[in-house]
Amino acid sequence: MSYMLEEIRQQPDILAEIAVCNGKAARALANDIRKRDICHIVLVARGASDNAATLGRYLFELVNGIPSSLAAPSIITLYGARLRFDRTLVIGISQSGKATDVVEYLRGSREAGALTAAITNEPDSELAKVADHSLFCCAGVERSVAATKTYTSALGALYVLSSELDGGGEILEGLKKVPDFMRETLTCEDHIAALAQRYRYMEDCFVIARGLNHATAAETALKMAETGYIGAKPYSAADFMHGPIAVAHEGFPCFLIAPDGKAFDTLAQTADKLLDKKVELVVIARERGILSKATKGIRVPAAVQEIFSPLVYVLVGQLLTYHVALAKGYDPDRPRGLSKVTLTR
Repeated sequence: MSYMLEEIRQQPDILAEIAVCNGKAARALANDIRKRDICHIVLVARGASDNAATLGRYLFELVNGIPSSLAAPSIITLYGARLRFDRTLVIGISQSGKATDVVEYLRGSREAGALTAAITNEPDSELAKVADHSLFCCAGVERSVAATKTYTSALGALYVLSSELDGGGEILEGLKKVPDFMRETLTCEDHIAALAQRYRYMEDCFVIARGLNHATAAETALKMAETGYIGAKPYSAADFMHGPIAVAHEGFPCFLIAPDGKAFDTLAQTADKLLDKKVELVVIARERGILSKATKGIRVPAAVQEIFSPLVYVLVGQLLTYHVALAKGYDPDRPRGLSKVTLTR
């Protein structure tokens, strides 16, 4: 079995321990946030960690009411800008803790007065050392170049922090149910593996979602690029309608991630518009009506709340990209031109 597939399958067990792993540290960070009257959160990351940061932004704004944004690391690392970080929490996310620009941004923001936190899989990393507080993925060694378990465990750490900021109740209780939803979803693998054969010649595609699962679309597209060398472009359904839909044409592959929830109606409308253009529409959803319209569908059996759906629906994206890479004859554990740690400044 490949490392990537093995690590995809490990995720429910890792997530089941994420609150225990980070509860005390998240509580201490939440207390410091209140003590310093933090009114803005900035998340800084690269690659898959940046997709995790995108979900973090939604969580902190939706659950905690704290305006949040994604950093452009080069503002500090290349241009040397001096930013005002009073009453700001800066969270650096890096699975290895070695991402140079993330480390430098965190160090610079701390010197400028920010409260800082790290989310990493490496407790002894430079990122953890420069931060005031650290949360950990607790995922064990990740051997596959394409991050899977460190992505969902970083998401888990963000949920734990958001829960502590919210008082530790409803979100934390809901998070406890997610590992079972993940296990239920992993039972779709045989169907996904068979479906992947249809896309072994795919070179380009769109991956579309909205709201909380914008991060899921971005992460799925990234995995398609990394392991299958596909020019996959992720879009929010809202942004997609503002121009990129013009590119969609008959037979063009479009993957629509449409869990139940407040974003569903918009995604159903997007599906109808895409079908009018006769695209190859693959829908990932639970609701049978939208699945019946699709060219191909992947039904997610788990009845997961929308707030937790990014932890579950990304598993479908991971399995799909893994099996498409195999169908193309590629080794997903050894993407060409990539290494486990990428250093940029």
